[in-house]
Amino acid sequence: MAYDYLREILNASVYDVAVETPLDEAPSLSARLGARVLLKREDLQPVFSFKLRGAYNRMSRLPPAEARRGVVAASAGNHAQGVALAAERLRVPATIVMPTTAPRIKVEAVAARGAKIVLDGDSYDDAYEVARRLAARRRLTFVHPYDDPDVIAGQGTIGLELLRQARQLDAVFVPVGGGGLIGGIAVCIKRLRPEVRVVGVEPVDANAMQRSLRAGRRVVLSQVGQFADGVAVHRVGQETFRLARRYVDEVLTVDTDELCAAIKDVFEDTRSIVEPAAALAVAGAKRYAEAGGGRGRVLASILSGANMNFDRLRFVAERAELGERREAIIAATIPERPGSFRAFCSLLGTRQITEFNYRYDDPEAAHVFVGIEVRDAAEKGAILRSLAQAGIAALDLTDNEMAKLHVRHLVGGRAGAEDEVLYRFEFPERPGALMRFLERIGERWNISLFHYRNHGADYGRVLAGMQVPPSEKQEFRRFLAGLGYEHFDETANPAYRLFLA
Repeated sequence: MAYDYLREILNASVYDVAVETPLDEAPSLSARLGARVLLKREDLQPVFSFKLRGAYNRMSRLPPAEARRGVVAASAGNHAQGVALAAERLRVPATIVMPTTAPRIKVEAVAARGAKIVLDGDSYDDAYEVARRLAARRRLTFVHPYDDPDVIAGQGTIGLELLRQARQLDAVFVPVGGGGLIGGIAVCIKRLRPEVRVVGVEPVDANAMQRSLRAGRRVVLSQVGQFADGVAVHRVGQETFRLARRYVDEVLTVDTDELCAAIKDVFEDTRSIVEPAAALAVAGAKRYAEAGGGRGRVLASILSGANMNFDRLRFVAERAELGERREAIIAATIPERPGSFRAFCSLLGTRQITEFNYRYDDPEAAHVFVGIEVRDAAEKGAILRSLAQAGIAALDLTDNEMAKLHVRHLVGGRAGAEDEVLYRFEFPERPGALMRFLERIGERWNISLFHYRNHGADYGRVLAGMQVPPSEKQEFRRFLAGLGYEHFDETANPAYRLFLA
């Protein structure tokens, strides 16, 4: 017999642990976008995430013999907390496999519920394989985080609540990782109110669902961004993909800066801080509205969770204004003579300066790296034109990832290192990871430049200059291929040529 999702959603067992979350209006964001923006507050659940709905619905249906043996799950955090709470309430033994990169706040929250924790692997996929082996060896029931009909139905209860709470509704924006949340919400809404548009939102560097829908089959991403760790999956579920193809209208992508801006938007309207994965829906609604699809419409965004590492907030604050296009990052070279520094500042007028770095280079020139508050892209363009008219060579680095991550902390001058190449690296952020990275990268070639900064994220980011003679380039490329770390060649980056070359 086919699984009737609407019937199962209507009869789902979730409210023994979950609460019906409010649908709050976001007045400031609504005014800015010219739309009525509503926030479905799943961040207010007992585990600060929607995941307990699907986990409890699945586990409440376990046959007694399976319940006595126990369950196992793999998760970076939110699903783990949902399973741990369900196990605690149902008195079912639970083992949770979490990647070593899982945020500390999520690991501690799972432990507080009494579940046994196994930390293994660098990613969810690694943890998933370990959990599957444990399930087979110990005859435990594996509770999938998204690709299970009972889990999907549990998440679909959010759709029911949303339709009850919003008499008028034009579009719903849903974060997408493996697809369980959007699968449940979409099938519910399209069965009951098919005119409501269902829009998925993914990070631009973890868009497995968008690529799969375009390809007509599930695709596997070789790398996924880790900033929005709650949706960092390499492949969406088989059942969730089937539901998305049938019920989801479109999937949008947003970048890290847009996520940071959306976290700030939520804070300004609610005084609450959501995690990056939850901010996806708000960032997607903003992009949709700004493209002309939202004016005068009612747009609901699912705030899926609030399990944010406190250390990550400094990175969010640093990037939020960039995400709103309210900050411009400009690099310039000015003459090294009395009065030139003041003259440069006068060209910026009375605009608010968010960051200023000045570095003497040689008797002829100095480098400036400046952050400036702007109203929009047009104002940034006006600043660049005024600098050009004054004969000052300026470079717009607002969208330059290397500059935003590293060069703003490295304004210096020419190092004079021969045969220098510049690479940006990412590696799993855990105790000892930086030292292991240094041990591997420093074995063969001299490191001429190195910058690392902990952003409170799951992946460490390093900028490294290395001296590689032309005759050794092929050997160097083989070394990089076997290094096992994501890497990007930044040698041709204009910010590098301006400041560091």
